[in-house]
Amino acid sequence: MNFSSWPPLLVVDVEGNGANLPDLVEVAALPVRQGSPDTSTAGAWLTKPRHPVTPFATRVHGLSNERLDTEPVWEEIADQVGTLLGTSWICAHNAHVDHRVLSAHLPAWRPAGVLDTLRLAKATYPGLPKYSLDALIEDLRPDLTAAPAHRHRATYDAYATAQLLILMADRYDTWDQLVAAAVPPGLPGAPEPDKDPTLW
Repeated sequence: MNFSSWPPLLVVDVEGNGANLPDLVEVAALPVRQGSPDTSTAGAWLTKPRHPVTPFATRVHGLSNERLDTEPVWEEIADQVGTLLGTSWICAHNAHVDHRVLSAHLPAWRPAGVLDTLRLAKATYPGLPKYSLDALIEDLRPDLTAAPAHRHRATYDAYATAQLLILMADRYDTWDQLVAAAVPPGLPGAPEPDKDPTLW
């Protein structure tokens, strides 16, 4: 894979307060440049949710209401997040979720396209028993020695997803092949279906 042919891309991860649709409590956006995660230009934000974090969500990501109480509310950081995301491609694991939550919080935001490492892993490694982020980390052993924080924090999960993306992308010759395998139908960047030939 020629990584220099890639358009601007950020791997994103969001953590929520446990509601459905969740209020955001953490967002990470990690650029991938020349086949490597660029932590020097990454963005990471904590935000105080409008509604309290559920005990279950706190058990997952470790972010409690007390921890978030002094963080800015979403309206104070939304412009920063939107500016970093811009119109770049994004990538996430089970990207429907991250795209849906970010779109709800940033109504004017339109990514150029959305890669999903869950979909990509199923296409690239069709025989695996599980495709969760934990399972892929265990099976594919990406280099996570420089990963920040810990599992289920947005910065760690974005870094792990970026390393998995880079690992899997090496099995494809071109960006278009990667897109065909990794973009879920209905999300931005999905290849147009071939038109049926007609007589006209």
